[in-house]
Amino acid sequence: MKRRNRPTSSARSPQPRQESIAAARAIAPKDWLFIVALLAAVVLVYQPAWHGALLWDDDMHVTRPDLQSWHGLCRIWFDVGATLQYYPVLHSAFWIEHALWGDAPLGYHLVNVFLHATAALMVALVLRRLKIPGAYLAAAIFALHPVHVESVAWISEQKNTLSAVFYLGAALAYLRFDGNRRWGWYLAAIGLFLLAVLSKIVTVTLPAALLVVFWWQRGKLSWRRDVLPLLPFFAVSLIAGLFVTWVERKMIGAEGPDFALSLMDRCLLPGRVVWFYLAKLFWPTDLLFMYCRWQISPAVWWQFLIPLAALLVLLAALWAVRRRWRGPLAGMLFFIGALFPILGFLNVYWFVFSFVADHFQYLASLGIITLAAAGVALLLDRWGLSARPIACVLCLTLLAPLAALTWRQSRIYRDGETLYRTTLDANPRCWVLYNNLGLILAGRGQTDEAIACYNKALDLKPDDSVAHNNFGMVLANCGRLDEAIAHYQEAVAIEPRYAEAYNNLGLALASRGQIDEALAQYDKALKLRPDVVGTINNIGLALAGRGQIDQALAQYDKALRIKPDDDETLNNLGLALAKAGRLDEAIACYGKSLKAKPDSAEAYYNLGAALFGQGRVDEAIAHYRKALELQPDYARAYNNLGAVLAGRGEMEEAITHFNKAVELDPNNLNARENRDAAIAEREASRQSPSIRAHP
Repeated sequence: MKRRNRPTSSARSPQPRQESIAAARAIAPKDWLFIVALLAAVVLVYQPAWHGALLWDDDMHVTRPDLQSWHGLCRIWFDVGATLQYYPVLHSAFWIEHALWGDAPLGYHLVNVFLHATAALMVALVLRRLKIPGAYLAAAIFALHPVHVESVAWISEQKNTLSAVFYLGAALAYLRFDGNRRWGWYLAAIGLFLLAVLSKIVTVTLPAALLVVFWWQRGKLSWRRDVLPLLPFFAVSLIAGLFVTWVERKMIGAEGPDFALSLMDRCLLPGRVVWFYLAKLFWPTDLLFMYCRWQISPAVWWQFLIPLAALLVLLAALWAVRRRWRGPLAGMLFFIGALFPILGFLNVYWFVFSFVADHFQYLASLGIITLAAAGVALLLDRWGLSARPIACVLCLTLLAPLAALTWRQSRIYRDGETLYRTTLDANPRCWVLYNNLGLILAGRGQTDEAIACYNKALDLKPDDSVAHNNFGMVLANCGRLDEAIAHYQEAVAIEPRYAEAYNNLGLALASRGQIDEALAQYDKALKLRPDVVGTINNIGLALAGRGQIDQALAQYDKALRIKPDDDETLNNLGLALAKAGRLDEAIACYGKSLKAKPDSAEAYYNLGAALFGQGRVDEAIAHYRKALELQPDYARAYNNLGAVLAGRGEMEEAITHFNKAVELDPNNLNARENRDAAIAEREASRQSPSIRAHP
């Protein structure tokens, strides 16, 4: 008996080795060729976006200064409001990336491109595991399809590419578990699934997608084999879905009049949404960063009923042929299921702007792409061409236009102005992009163009609190304080929890000398966002402006407890200390401010003034010159440098600097008086008789 058992035992022992050998052989030379070619193609078609600037809300995803420490990383995980959306795995990835290369966009773009290519390769692995024909073609279409440009070229959408890698990894691990029932694969699957959900909520559709796959494979579902093991996945999906829905509504703002859709609206909308995404997959032209927001009017409700009816007819037809071909129905069910979170049944903040977006169908597109690739592969096989070079030529003929469209589309994402102007050319009623374009133009000093953009934005959407706030900022910078205050007041009337608008209103009131009213607005801003260092600084400036130095110092200490190395706080603290006559402490604060921000012209200017106050004239001159080197249009620095030089009797250079100060700021009376006095002193010295020795 024992001898008979030995062959069985010895036959089992080498099985793991055989599996590993089989796995190694699975990566044939042609597989490596495909991997290299796919990576090269993805890198090439996205080359125009490599050096793209930060866009839209990228600055809110790339790790903010207050989250760049280890404490900030803890906040990413345990403070729900610390980041724009509660996706801690995504923001941890951003945290690591920021530690490696800071705010430089190139690194983030390359990571996104790499993640997208990795996701495409994992598509091939999953489809090969399922023995679906055309796996490599499907992966290549996914990698090169222009509808995915928004997800890859836009840094914020790293949530799509990162979550896709985890999603597909979880799917692959679970399929291995389904094949061998080894619980190690099950644990790996649920771990990767959690990482996916914590990167983007749309991945909660994975367990339903796996059930669709199993139905396609077997023709029916088994409770014990198929459904029961997925119950923990469904539990995670339900909890995560409810939590993110709450966050979307209460913390991001996905509620209010813009989301007041009736039950009929929410039932009619999915039909048009699904056909929209299908059309973009099969005919990927006129792709936009932001599409028009459809108006569901009771007078034309039938226009939405038609696409819904057509969709139901299509599904019924696929159901009718399921006994012969389950694949088409499975692909459509995957596609619609992956789109479910953004079909209109749930509130998504993007719906304020549009009910559709290219990045919404990043994962969902796999259902249709897989169907199309499998169809092409089966046709080639039926025609006897699958093993011939002509099959490669035909596939490349299909992929080449997609690659060309992707390369062209990715150029649009090189900077915000290009993206917004291109979108507005096709969607001129996109009010939010007029606001964003206005911000860019205002930042470049193109005030008139910025004002025109804000006027257009408010014409299209008069209740846009953000546009009112930004318009107020431009007007305040132009000295039109009354108009600015009116826009700030309108902003907080529309959005009573708009902390930034309260802060800006306080600034405008302080500029008019209404300190008490300004402090009241700052207080409202702090109640809404108590950790905003800028608002605390503004309170300190207001208090210091009316001589309450001790109270101002207390505010700056409070700000530094929140952010110890904030250059603006340190600079303002130095000003308050200098005003109190504590010049040594002020000089130390300016030094710390310059350490935090070495290119601050204002800190050099203030340090020069403090040094002059101590009689250190040469050092003061050096710092004024440094301020002017950094900011050549700094009128006050020209004036002060002129005053110091005049004090040393260097009148010609002093007058040159006074003239420059008056040229830059004609309303600077102090500079005018200094110039006139210097000219008078120079003329007086010329008219004084020289003392000569007589022979």
